[in-house]
Amino acid sequence: MPALLASLRRSVSDFFHPADREPPSPFFTPEEIGRLHRTDRDARSALDDQTWHDLLLESWEERLAQDTSIFGRQMLHRRLRAGLQDADCAALTQRLRALLADPGRVDALTTALRLLRYAGTELAGLLFSEELPQPPAWSRFLWVLPLMLLLSLGLLATQPLGWMATLAALAPLMALQVSYHRRLESWNNTLGSLNALLAGSHALAELGGPLLEPFVEARSEAARLHKRIGHSLALRMIPAAMAYANWFGAYNISHYWKTTRAVHRARDFLRACYLRSAGLEADVALARHLRRQEHWCWAERSGPRTLELEGGVHPLMDAPSPLSLALDGQGAFISGQNASGKSTFLRMVGLNLVAARAFGFCYARQARLPAAPVRASMQNEDSLLGGESLYMSELRRARELLASSGEPAGICLIDEVFRGTNHLESVSAASAVLETLCERDLVLVSSHNLVLARILAGELEPFRIDTAGGCPVLQPGVLREPNGIALLATQGFGARIEERAAEVARWLSSHLATPGAALQSDRASIENGKMPRPWPSSKARLSA
Repeated sequence: MPALLASLRRSVSDFFHPADREPPSPFFTPEEIGRLHRTDRDARSALDDQTWHDLLLESWEERLAQDTSIFGRQMLHRRLRAGLQDADCAALTQRLRALLADPGRVDALTTALRLLRYAGTELAGLLFSEELPQPPAWSRFLWVLPLMLLLSLGLLATQPLGWMATLAALAPLMALQVSYHRRLESWNNTLGSLNALLAGSHALAELGGPLLEPFVEARSEAARLHKRIGHSLALRMIPAAMAYANWFGAYNISHYWKTTRAVHRARDFLRACYLRSAGLEADVALARHLRRQEHWCWAERSGPRTLELEGGVHPLMDAPSPLSLALDGQGAFISGQNASGKSTFLRMVGLNLVAARAFGFCYARQARLPAAPVRASMQNEDSLLGGESLYMSELRRARELLASSGEPAGICLIDEVFRGTNHLESVSAASAVLETLCERDLVLVSSHNLVLARILAGELEPFRIDTAGGCPVLQPGVLREPNGIALLATQGFGARIEERAAEVARWLSSHLATPGAALQSDRASIENGKMPRPWPSSKARLSA
């Protein structure tokens, strides 16, 4: 009896004060988080999956979505993937400015939105793409089954073989519970998320004030729908009573079809309620994020081939070094010593482009950035399971970038282009592909193949990352002092390997500086029936 009373008290408390409970922390897969985006995405301008992973946007999205429900997370993901038009971005900037100017309002909205975090399943698929099942004709006559069970109990008390009638009445009830078990479990989770959405909408309506007028107007309809799809108070307060009602009265089956019809009829209202709540929660999450940031600015929108980023940083780095870049018409060829931060620089530029396009701000002192699609090719790898070598992976991605002829002009970020083949063919293929990409897109490429800077001088402006002063600085020009051989000494390879590497490097530099003389020497060797040997072998040097 004490345990029953304690359970009853908890049920009453949870019903009348649901916000007093700590919201759960359900796990949502990337596929679930991206479901809203996939329902109505514009594939021509949306970020593709490789760009998403190459720019490490999933980790940044996690930071943006702290203490946010599945509704707000899906809206943030949708904005990140698809971006915003100029008018929508300007409206978002205005809302964010208002929220940042009133921290107390942000805290109040965060408290009201807390109810949305009780949603344990996503609803975008249900509301925007999936078709709800239509109730079968027999679902309207489920009341007959408990009536038959009740009559069979009378026969059980008066007739010797009355137990057979009772079993016959129980059989269809039990069969329904078994066949509908998984469907009911999933639907109950869905109803829980719908109730969280409606409860959050009601809490926002009660809060009132700026940005919440649509919630106030929809309050009465939300309350009616919340009551229509919920269970009765008595059954919620006494869980055991609900279990008996389910098994012997098919209450859960009847409630399933009843609420399915109610959700189907109210689908347009629920879609509007979802978009209002998810949009507001995404705005509040961004405002909370910006309050924690020190290095950010509002981004102006520029033309498709103009990019100005002053003091840009990467928000996922603990102590980033600000770098600046200005492009007008031409792309950029980025060179730098090993471990100088070329890949990080490209990711910093890419993330700021995505942030400015989706939210109207970026992580810099000042910025003018185009609202153009971003396409990246930075983490191509070989695949044993897929039977794809590194070079084939790079070629596949290059074909994808070139094949997007029907897409709007964008910005291509390419790191270490075609590193999976030999130097000569790498430079040849890279120059051909990059020249074609530059005809439409603004291209930023990093490479250790410095000869590409000379070949692509008409399309790409050369920049180098200089780390001589200890802090990276982006400067005009091409790298003049590579450190690949010097790093051998820091890694303990020994004097013999270091000297041999330096000797080969000197010969190669001389060979490339006077290719005509070297070519004539090689041809003479071949005409005399000998293989050309461009430099002495290690054995020859040792014997000498």
